[in-house]
This record gives sequence, structure tokens and C-alpha cells, in this order.
Amino acid sequence: MTHNVVADNGGAVAEAPASVGFWALTLGSIGVVYGDIGTSPLYAVRESVLAAVGPKGVASEPVVLGILSLIIWALLLVVTAKYVLILLRADNNGEGGTLALMALASRALRGGGVVILLGIVSGGLFYGDAIITPALSVLSAVEGLKVTTPALEEFVVPITVLILVALFMVQSRGTAKVAAFFGPVMLLWFTIIALAGLWHIVQQPVVLLAFNPWFGLRFLLDHGVVAFVTLGAVFLCVTGCEALYADLGHFGRGPIRAAWLALVLPALALNYLGQGGLVLSNPKAIENPFFLLFPDWALLPMVVLATIATVIASQAVISGAYSLTRQAIQLGLLPRLEIRHTSEALFGQIYMPRVNALLLTGVLLLVALFRSSGALASAYGIAVTGTMVVTALLAFIVIRRVWRWRLVAAVALMAPFLCIDFTFLAANMLKIVEGGWVPLTLGGVVMALMYTWRRGSRILLLKTRKLETPLDFLVANLEKKPPQRVPGTAIFLTSDPDFAPTALMHSLKHYKVLHEKNVILTVVTADTPRVDAAERVRIEPIGETFSRVILRFGFMETPNVPKALAIARKLGWQFDIMSTSFFLSRRSLKPAAKSDMPRWQDRLFIGLSHAANDATDYFQIPTGRVVEVGTQVAV
Repeated sequence: MTHNVVADNGGAVAEAPASVGFWALTLGSIGVVYGDIGTSPLYAVRESVLAAVGPKGVASEPVVLGILSLIIWALLLVVTAKYVLILLRADNNGEGGTLALMALASRALRGGGVVILLGIVSGGLFYGDAIITPALSVLSAVEGLKVTTPALEEFVVPITVLILVALFMVQSRGTAKVAAFFGPVMLLWFTIIALAGLWHIVQQPVVLLAFNPWFGLRFLLDHGVVAFVTLGAVFLCVTGCEALYADLGHFGRGPIRAAWLALVLPALALNYLGQGGLVLSNPKAIENPFFLLFPDWALLPMVVLATIATVIASQAVISGAYSLTRQAIQLGLLPRLEIRHTSEALFGQIYMPRVNALLLTGVLLLVALFRSSGALASAYGIAVTGTMVVTALLAFIVIRRVWRWRLVAAVALMAPFLCIDFTFLAANMLKIVEGGWVPLTLGGVVMALMYTWRRGSRILLLKTRKLETPLDFLVANLEKKPPQRVPGTAIFLTSDPDFAPTALMHSLKHYKVLHEKNVILTVVTADTPRVDAAERVRIEPIGETFSRVILRFGFMETPNVPKALAIARKLGWQFDIMSTSFFLSRRSLKPAAKSDMPRWQDRLFIGLSHAANDATDYFQIPTGRVVEVGTQVAV
């Protein structure tokens, strides 16, 4: 088997088998991409029918057919048409996801504050989704124990907590080995739920009428406000479609589409229709129509399989939170946080301790607060619908500016989807009191953090730039009147290569010496997911003993400065890590008497800067070669 290097250019090392075939990627996408949306049948029909008729009501045939029709057409329009057919084409150098789309739209608009704001909103809401998904999905699976033996009801929450704690504890060890089973397990899951649904469709073939959209429209027209409330529960059937788009770079457009059209969509449709048929045959089955699809002897095995499937769905969301955080850091929306690579072969396998701890805390709080999947389902939709609205808006910008469609054509394509998304969002907003405040609060906190970090970083840059000396001017003066030289190479890290780094100025002020060779090093994050090796390093001489080096990394890459500098040897620079010292300036921030930000935001920015991971670790620089120079700045 031959291998192709995916990224070994100062970013994370990753290799992918060149012989990985289309169907192997399709199987992988079934396990990773469709875990979340694939476990929605556990609760979507139950919550939709209960929203329509109440806990003591009996669902009539028009109600059941109307809800099934809305679910089927939500899958066809939102997931199939919007995401699978349209958004999968809107990739940023092969990568998908809201932040990748934001970078693409921002580049098209040459910045665009509104686009950045949309990205911040979407990122904040995603974290709300990432906390709710594990709690809801695992809780709904374990609740199957109540169907097997009602006496086990009191053990549902403790078992859920144990499973979730175990899931988050194993994150530090990586999921490469376990991930190999994701595809086959989810393939088994979709096959079984499809067969179970098909059996009950045969018993009640009338449910096939749900493919007629008139039944859904009639339900909306006949039931008014109740139908609008029900839409918030119907939306549960499409949660997880953002993961479909976010994992575009891992599996590719073709395998994701094939998995959806050939397996996932048919399996979900059959299962939803089968649950509807069961409810028509036995109205009491609405208590848990998913597990009651199966005979008594199969209940316990299905609870186990459902629990495994929900753990897989949770894993995909947790990994997505890590990836989103890394992208946000690279795009300047969050401070540097520790990133650990858990696999030498798989680029996307990372672990972030702080993010993991915060997610686990949030998930356990939700389980303790809501204690049932029915109560938690009320909190679910707002975060996802909000993200979907933002994605549609960014997609419109990309279609108009990047694809260069005419305005009328772009509006005609995206307006119907935006109408659907806004309708779902409005329906879910009715659940704010019941639990919808949870994702909104979480999202609001993350948005405040992202906005504050971005704004504070810009203010800090402008303040420090006023005190800095232009680099070319300083180098010219130093070469006219050179200070004493010491052997070796000094590398000064700076965010602005046009001005002399603070560490260089302090070194000259206190030591009054220069190294034989001096490098002004800047690490730049590109608005593409990855940067080719040929574009990684740029060297520019600015004097006999000074040179400017720019290292470029994609927003999906983890910067590795020593490896990237090794590329410079091919460009003629003799780099020896053992005779090189890295000089970094460590800023100590304090509140200014007159700040450009409100006092609370000023203190929040200072707190975030204290929490940021050390630049030495983040850029993977050997600690024994680093000299840090402290400075104090008022912001």
C-alpha cells in the first residue's frame, strides 16, 4: 500500500492511504458524519406528536400523516437539497463548516465585519449544540431501559452520567482505534432501524401517503398555533446536518452524498414512517415509539446498540468542538489554547483539555437539570436553527460573490431555504422558557468571548504599534553603528513584520549586543484550510545580518515553527536549532485609565490573555531555546 503525505510541512503530520477507495470513505462518513442525525428517530416522532396532541391526547390519522409529511419533506428540502446538493459545493479548498464558509465569504468581501460577526454567532451557537447533543442523545438511548423494565427508571440518569464521564475521559487517548468501528456500527444501526420501520409500514401502508406534501400543509393550516409549536419538534429530525457540512474535508463530497442518498435517507424515512404506523395501530406507543417498534426479546440489545450509536454521535460533536476551537484560534477569535495530537497518522485527531473539561461540565449540568430527553429536547433546536440560518446567509454571499451568480438567481436559490430556516427558528424560539434559554446563554457567552478577544487584540495591536519603531529604519541605523556581536542566530517573534519586535528593542536596551544573524519571524494564518509546502516559508533579506521570515499556516493546521523553518534550508538559510535562540515578548496587560472598551470587556480581555496558552508551546518551539522578555501594556 502506498501513502500520500497530506500535511507534513510544518503543520500537523498526517498520512492518508492513497488506495482508500470511494466506498471505504462512504462507510467512514456513515459513522462520523451521520451519527447525530441518525439517532434523531429516538425522540423526534415522540416529541412531535406530543407537541401536537399533548401528553393525554390521542393522535388521529390526519395528525400523524401531517407530522410524518413534515418530517419527510424536512429531510428532503433541508438536508438533501440545501446541504447535500448545494452547500457541499461551497467548500474552502476542500474544507466545509461555518467558519470555513465565513473565511471564504470574508475573502470575497475583503474583510467584511458583518461576515465575521455571523461567524462569531455561528461559532457560539455551535458550542451550545455541542453540549446539548451528548446529553440528549445518550439520555434518550438509556431511557429505553424503562421500556424493558419500568423499575429501572431511577437508574437512567446515573447510567447516563457514567457513560458521559467515561466518554469524555477517553478523549485524551484519542479515538483513532475506536473510530474504525464507527462506520460498521452505524451501518448496522441504519439497517436495523430501516427493517424495523419497514415491518410496521407493511402493517399500516397508509403512512406512505406522507410523501404527499399536502398532508403536511393541511396539518399546518388546520392546527394554527399548535402546528407552529409542533414545527419546533419536527425540526429535531434534521439536527446534525451541520456536521454533514463540517466533515466535508475529511471524506469528500462524493462519499457524503452517496452515504446519504443510498443508505441514511432511506433508513430514516422508513423508520419515521414505521413509528407513525405503530402510533396509528397503538396510540399508547407514543410513550416511546422507537423502542416499541421492536419485539420484547430485541429491546435490551436495541438499548445497547442505541447507546453505542448515541456515543458515536456525541463523539462526532465533541471532535467537532475541538476542530472549531482550533479554527477560531487560528482566525483570531479565541486565545491560544493547548492542542494535543492523539494520532500520528490522522490529521484531525486532536484533544484540547480545557475545551473537554468545559464540555463535560456543561453536559453533566444539563443532565442533572433536565433529567429526561423529553425535557431536554425543548432546549435543543434553537442553537441548531440559529447556526443553519447563519450558514444560509453566508452561503448566499458565497453564491453571489464567489460563484458570481446574478442577484436574482442567488435570491431565488437561497430565499426558500432561508424562509424554512427562519420558520424553524421562530418555532423553536417559543421554547425559550422551557429550556431554550440554555443554548442561547451558552452561545451568548461564547460570542462575548470571541468578540472581546478579537476587539481587544485589535486595540492592543494599535496601541503597541504607536510605540514601535519601523524595522527597516532600525536595521539601517544598527548597520551604520553596529553594537557588539555574539555568535549564533537570534529569532524574534512578532505579529507585525514591518515593526521592530519588542523583544529586540529590550534586548538592545538591556544587553547592548546583537547576534551574528537576526531573524524577524512572523506566523501568519491564511484564510485557506492548509498551505502548500511551496508557500509555507518566505525569506526576505533586510540587511547584511537581518532577514524577515514569514511562515504561513492554514486555519485547519497547528503551527510547528521548527519544522517549518527546516524548509528554509532548501531556500538557502542555514538553520541550526541548537545554535539558535528564540526571543519572545511576554505582555503583562493592565486596565488603562481610559480604555476603548467598556470596563467589563477590558477585564474580560485581560483575563482571556492570562488564560492563553504559552506561545512557546503553541508554536512547538523547544523550551530550552527560548528567551522571554516582559513588557507591561495598558489596554
